[in-house]
Amino acid sequence: MATTQESGEFPHPSAEARNGAGKTLYSAQRQQAIMRRLRSEGQVDSAEVARSLEVTNETVRKDLIQLQKRGLLRRVHGGAVPIGDHSYESDVATRTQFSEEKRRIATAALAQLPTSGSVLVDAGSTMAQFAELFPDDRELTVFTNALPIALSLLGRPHLTVFTIGGRLRSKTVATVGSWTARMLEEINVDVAFLGTNGISLERGLTTPDPAEARIKNLMAQSAQRRILLADHSKYGMVSLVKHADLADIELLITDTGLPAADVARLTRAGLTVEQT
Repeated sequence: MATTQESGEFPHPSAEARNGAGKTLYSAQRQQAIMRRLRSEGQVDSAEVARSLEVTNETVRKDLIQLQKRGLLRRVHGGAVPIGDHSYESDVATRTQFSEEKRRIATAALAQLPTSGSVLVDAGSTMAQFAELFPDDRELTVFTNALPIALSLLGRPHLTVFTIGGRLRSKTVATVGSWTARMLEEINVDVAFLGTNGISLERGLTTPDPAEARIKNLMAQSAQRRILLADHSKYGMVSLVKHADLADIELLITDTGLPAADVARLTRAGLTVEQT
């Protein structure tokens, strides 16, 4: 194994390791490989690690949690970055991890749509799936600052779609800035469907970009009811800027990958959690 350690490549797991023998050693080898890739490339992609090591995404997630607890890296959505990098953010188009979980979350969120009235839909990959599933039989006014979401809702005969103008961010293809803020300050909606990059008991909801954090905060303020759609990988993560407290959210819809102990912690913090 020594010949593969310095190149940044992942060691190919032996048949013995794949069959479950030497489990402790194999875990250490995986984590060493993860740290080599982090040092050589400045970030780690969880899906790439899983493919290279021929393990599941859940196994890699557990490895990253252990390395984060040891203070060796910081988990972000889709992988990990060096300690201290709270501003890392992947493009929405590349956020393909947990696609099945996101689809289930989006489907469950449909039950929270009012039969009529107004809703606000945040930017993000889970939100994009949610918009794709929107029913055609409801008289709804929909506000969104995400251009792809607005385009996906076009052609629905009973929907009135408003895009919230402003500067378009390339990372999320969402509008931010003073124009966006001004419009949000003037609207009142029944339900806001919100996304986030991190969910923390201590730091609340966080996102890497200050301008987008401001818009997310205003979205929450403009709604009578606030629903957070987030897969389990967001829990325990903290990004650069806080945009809401847990107490600001009435309901979190997440997937069954969030352990029962973490659900209990969120419930004790006053958040209603629905797993799907």
